[in-house]
Amino acid sequence: MGGGDLALHTREQLPRTSANRVFAVVYLFAIFAVLYHHFLALLHSTSIVSLLFLLADAVLAFMWATAQAFRMCPTRRRVFIEHLQHIAKESDYPGLDVFICTADPYKEPPISVVNTALSVMAYDYPAEKLSVYVSDDGGSKLTLFAFMEAARFAAHWLPYCRRNKIEERCPEAYFGSNPSSWFPGADEIKLTYENMKARVETVIRRGTISRDYIKSKQELEAFSRWSDGFTSQNHPPVIQVLLECGTDEDVTGHTMPNLVYLSRGKNINLPHNFKAGALNALLRVSATMTNAPVILTLDSDMYSNDPQTPLRALCYLLDPSLDPKLAYVQFPQIFNGINKNDIYGGEATHVFQIHPAGMDGLTGPIYLGTGGFFWRKVFFGGQLESSELKQGMKAIRSREVLASAHDVAQCNFESQTQWGTKMGFRYGSLVEDMYTSYMLQCEGWKSIFCHPKRPAFLGNSPTNLHDFLNQTRRWSVGLFEVAFCKYSPITYGTRNINLLSGLCFAYYSFWPIWSIPVTIYAFLPQLALLNHVSVFPKVNSFWFFVYVFCFLGAYGQDHLEFISSGGTIPRWWNNQRIWMVRGLSSFSFGTVDYILKCIGISTFGFNVTSKAVEEEQSKRYKKGMLEFGVASPLFLPLTLTAIINLVSFLSGIAQVLFRQGSIEGLLLQILLAGFGMVNCWPIYDAMVLRADEGKMPLKITLVSIVLAYPLYLASSVAF
Repeated sequence: MGGGDLALHTREQLPRTSANRVFAVVYLFAIFAVLYHHFLALLHSTSIVSLLFLLADAVLAFMWATAQAFRMCPTRRRVFIEHLQHIAKESDYPGLDVFICTADPYKEPPISVVNTALSVMAYDYPAEKLSVYVSDDGGSKLTLFAFMEAARFAAHWLPYCRRNKIEERCPEAYFGSNPSSWFPGADEIKLTYENMKARVETVIRRGTISRDYIKSKQELEAFSRWSDGFTSQNHPPVIQVLLECGTDEDVTGHTMPNLVYLSRGKNINLPHNFKAGALNALLRVSATMTNAPVILTLDSDMYSNDPQTPLRALCYLLDPSLDPKLAYVQFPQIFNGINKNDIYGGEATHVFQIHPAGMDGLTGPIYLGTGGFFWRKVFFGGQLESSELKQGMKAIRSREVLASAHDVAQCNFESQTQWGTKMGFRYGSLVEDMYTSYMLQCEGWKSIFCHPKRPAFLGNSPTNLHDFLNQTRRWSVGLFEVAFCKYSPITYGTRNINLLSGLCFAYYSFWPIWSIPVTIYAFLPQLALLNHVSVFPKVNSFWFFVYVFCFLGAYGQDHLEFISSGGTIPRWWNNQRIWMVRGLSSFSFGTVDYILKCIGISTFGFNVTSKAVEEEQSKRYKKGMLEFGVASPLFLPLTLTAIINLVSFLSGIAQVLFRQGSIEGLLLQILLAGFGMVNCWPIYDAMVLRADEGKMPLKITLVSIVLAYPLYLASSVAF
């Protein structure tokens, strides 16, 4: 159904495809020229400095080569929901199980998770075919309380959305919009919502649930499972059916979707495999209860922004003309609340929009960890469900169903099984989303990227630099786990999927090695400049223009891709700055963490990225100020780079002015130091000018100054 008057969808290549291919050929010759220049230099003299520059450019060449796979067949799609009725009646829609994962009520505020759940419960989808499962991997009764409150509020919210056909079905977002767009009855529902929100936030603040908030004996019994020995890492499974379709009705008498709370069993002596383990528990529990053929996974803060999103996914999933090995439809991650110029590059335009469109022209995009509509069967080797999980038509509150659900949620259920290897989400990497989609594609499955004009989902991006860098540091460990496993994309993937798709996965898995060229070029030319040594070709040399072309060509293409995807120049500038910040800081630390993990010195675990934001921090973020505030080692490479580039730039200018060096030989180094200095302006601001709580801690500045001098002394020996 890719064409015709009643097509469910269309597909076309992006106009820049031909230009990408031509430029790739031209740029490839420039890369060969640079590498040839390095080998010529090595023939004359071999030093640690020349070898480091060769290493930096070799890594840049490798990453450029893998990135070209995204640019060979970029694709744009469009769906036609109005044609879906010609393929399937509403009564024939497949069941949809929605999985929402949360892990810490203090880092991921329950009211945010509640809003996510309510937004998908209000989908334009038959209520009897929709079930929402909430995985609470923190095992907190506070989260369960929040969802008990959500279940009561849903009885008012769902009919309001249905009656008025509103698009914004996340209560927090809707009531934060212009009241002039509200419908009759909104004020009363807003008051109900505000009261619910106040109770939930009060409980979180106090850390305990007041007896006055417990409405029934059943609720009291549910909370009694949190005994003295119950901890977040050691407890039996807790499953609570909060709403059951066919039994629970809203205020207008319509049935409501199923809503189920799950906290899987955990034991401190058994591995729990982080988010992948939580998703697999959801797979099993949902199979015993509703066993819907289609599954949607969502992060705790990624609420629905379009009530027709499931219908968009069905335009692909139900199309008989598409490959029967279609595994999932991936929607992009789009973030709200990002400040005007996106100072942290939190929008991640390349990862969440540009690259998926590039992979869509191959075998399909990676799974982004949220916003993916899967066929359940892909997690069971192509069968609809595992035989031991198959459920009947019994009520999900029945003893038999609950007993079965508790059994498959036990902490030891996966022992001696294929869960995490051949079944479910895959174990072996902290980036379970990328690894799972990679292994599925190696098994022959395909995926599709659906990027509608109205974002399907909206979420929150870190507004704190330390949280942002820690998140990327954790990803780095997980990506290396994929890069160097026995199924490495560069070897196994290029053979078992295809060359271009394998290179796409290789680009992601080797992402942290950006730290090598970024660190070398942030320090080595600048230290050489301080020692009056020229390391780049002179201005009147042919090789000078080759280096300039390589720099401007890569930056220019990146800029054009970013702008053509709807970005702005200030956002692009901040995006390239944060790329360098990651390379110097989180990628470097992540590389060290991975090495230490491999030799058994440390075991890097999963830390939940905080979604809670302080008011003053939020104000600084909206003003476009980078948030430092804590004396973290992650900031040391940044301040050290800022100091070295500043001193080097001033030294280079002085050498030229006082004729201690030739401008022809030092120009590239001076420009590079100046470029680094301009990028480091927010760091200088935080080190010297700012007086707020988000400034650079004095300890970090002093330590960097102390480290800069021995680094200079060491360079004087090397040069």
